[in-house]
Formats: sequence, structure tokens, C-alpha cells
Amino acid sequence: MDWHATRPGETEAPLPERSDARLVFIGRIRTPFATRDDCPRQGRQDGPLCRVEIDPHWQAALKGIETFAELDLLYWMHEARRDLLTQTPRGGDTLGTFALRSPVRPNPIALSRVKLEGVEGGTLLVRGLDCLDGTPLIDIKPHRCSHSHGTTETSHAAP
Repeated sequence: MDWHATRPGETEAPLPERSDARLVFIGRIRTPFATRDDCPRQGRQDGPLCRVEIDPHWQAALKGIETFAELDLLYWMHEARRDLLTQTPRGGDTLGTFALRSPVRPNPIALSRVKLEGVEGGTLLVRGLDCLDGTPLIDIKPHRCSHSHGTTETSHAAP
């Protein structure tokens, strides 16, 4: 499928020339998904085992991560278009980009809650991803931690 083609009902707009932020990628995500057609619509925690490879500079930041059962990963959908205002999903009605979880958005940032299966040095083994192999990683956050407001949890270890 040509993911850069505009479907009936879709509208696009040129991107603004300004750049408001600077991101630092902290690693790469390794999945079995070579093309967008291979990717599931949303990841499932019983999905394939994937590797989240953290760059050496950031590996010390993983200290304690193994105690969490679930993590939220933020990543950059580097091959997605960024110019659609409205989209027509396969088999659906035309909707605004912000009403969809499509990778096509002005800032192609994705969020997936993943199940942490293990840690091997600077690599996380997870299930629940829906992105292309080689996707740049922006950030990792525990799903819940003792520093979160309103939590009553005292331990984050997987049962």
C-alpha cells in the first residue's frame, strides 16, 4: 500500500517552517515489523517479543527498571507523513487526525504500554509494540511508580 497517497476525504496542509523543540533519541526499537503493512493496528501484551536497545550513553538510566511489570514507551514514527489534517482509515469514515491513533500526525510521537519480560544489559525485552523495526526511542516511563500522585502501591515488582 502507498502510505503517502491521499485517500478520498483526506486533506493535507504544508508543515510550518518553525521548529519548537529538540528531541534526543535514546535508543532504537527492534520489532519483527519491516513495513507499515506488517504492523498491528495496536500492540498487544501477548504480541511478539521485541527488543528496546538503549544507547550506551543512557544505559545507567535503566537502574531499577527491572522491578516494573509495565512500561510506557514514547517513540518517533520516523517514516510517517506529517501533513494530514483529516484521514480516512481503511473501512472507516473521514476523521480529524487528532481523533485517531494513526501514526500520521504533525508530531509523529507514539505511546505504547508494554509488558516488561526482561532486561539484558542495555536492552529491554518487551511485548506490546506496534512500530517498525528500527524506530527511534524518545523515552521510557514506568506505568506506575511510588512517586506518582495518588498511588498506594508499595512495590512495583511483577508478581
